[in-house]
Amino acid sequence: MNIVVEKHPKCMATLRVEIGAEQVARMRNSIVDTFAGQARLPGFRPGKVPRKVIEQRFRQEIAQELDERLVREGFEEALRREDLRVLDFGAPKSPRHQPDGAFSFSSELVLAPDFELPEYKGIEIEVPRAVVTDEMVEEQLGRLRERFAEFLDIDDRPAAEGDFVVIDFTSTLDGQPVEEAIGRPAGFLGGREDYWLKLDPEVFLPGFGAGLAGMRPGDERDLTLPVPDDFPLAAVRGRELVFHVKLNGLKQQQLPELDEALATRLMPDRTLAEVRDTIRAGLQAELEQRLGEFKVDRVVEHLNRQVSFELPEHLLTSEIQDQADAMVERGVRAGMSEDEISSQQGEIFNAAGRQAQLNLRTHFILQEIARAENLEVSDRELFVHLANVARRRRQPLKKLVAELRHSNRMPAIRNSLLVGKAIDFLVAQAIVREIEPPEPSAQPEQPEQPEQPEQPEQPGPTEPTGQPWPSEPTEQPAPATPATTVEPTPSAADE
Repeated sequence: MNIVVEKHPKCMATLRVEIGAEQVARMRNSIVDTFAGQARLPGFRPGKVPRKVIEQRFRQEIAQELDERLVREGFEEALRREDLRVLDFGAPKSPRHQPDGAFSFSSELVLAPDFELPEYKGIEIEVPRAVVTDEMVEEQLGRLRERFAEFLDIDDRPAAEGDFVVIDFTSTLDGQPVEEAIGRPAGFLGGREDYWLKLDPEVFLPGFGAGLAGMRPGDERDLTLPVPDDFPLAAVRGRELVFHVKLNGLKQQQLPELDEALATRLMPDRTLAEVRDTIRAGLQAELEQRLGEFKVDRVVEHLNRQVSFELPEHLLTSEIQDQADAMVERGVRAGMSEDEISSQQGEIFNAAGRQAQLNLRTHFILQEIARAENLEVSDRELFVHLANVARRRRQPLKKLVAELRHSNRMPAIRNSLLVGKAIDFLVAQAIVREIEPPEPSAQPEQPEQPEQPEQPEQPGPTEPTGQPWPSEPTEQPAPATPATTVEPTPSAADE
């Protein structure tokens, strides 16, 4: 058998195979023998049908079976000889039986990236020390108190810092409504009615809250404010916006007393001390989970800095589309309109492209580490995972397995578990040094997270807030595996 592999950029290769006439004849004879042993034709006893009759009666079937076997044998021999790691063989091109009896075909292969692994054992990472402080417990308890707060009308004084206002507002840029001026939807920045906002220097735009101080219900006021250079909406950064504001209502938040009665409302049959203990335990569990994710992010980030390689183009294209679809879905869930999503299409695909490259690169690095360390996912481990998924979904395990096999998703799930093992291995091998967190927080500092293409929800009387601007999508840290292979889709299984 003559095999030639020509490698091309972007993990592509052309495979050319020629199988000699002798081998073709042997394989054809074997196929004819199989048909002869199984054929049931009138007038002949089983297994006694003459070869000429078999070859004439099943000519097309024999030819099809021969071509399929020859192609399969060519692919398998190419893998053995060339030590290829093929992601996709592609359909055979130009299959041809030569006049001398030989058989030839070609195929476009998609190969796994070829790269040298960096040193991956003993990666040094720094993580904040996982400590839940009394301040964090009280902060969380304060947020729980706010759920039971009442908002009382203020009618004996003007608005002051710390009050909640209910406002209508519009905005203009260079004398035009903001959305007309920038030629795209601006989300909450363009204006809202009956919008709840706490007068706090940290919400909305710098100076907005202070500009409303002194107003009373029914008052109207224009505020001219510069937009910070780091504002999420790039089209208005560094420019001045004019807001016309009408104050409809002025509210004061009245928190319930922090006593045993509130403890009962928060957690029936619990004392205030027990509520604090429960909060502390929850914060500790959350902190430890986030620290675990933080370690993974740091290890993956380190590996991606150490190695670079080309990615298969068709996989990258598919992953970009998956990431973009996910971003759009999050935007829709957050209340973005079709026009708002369409206006951010360029930013979404740019962010999706960066994310897809990180995902795929990380995926191939982790797969190669799993191979180097001889990591495997046993059938029992796969069964336990699927059993847990089926239990969470309240679905019979047999039905789940049947769905996964039918959709050919089982290999992807096994691969996802394998990549997870590689991550666990890397974290276990890492040299972790704890450092004091910069400030008390239940959430350690993370690598830059994405600003999803979404709008914050309009606050209601029970949860006033103030973050009205739309955010633009940015890059995420790479997860363990590409979105296309991490876990079964909801139609097949839970994560």
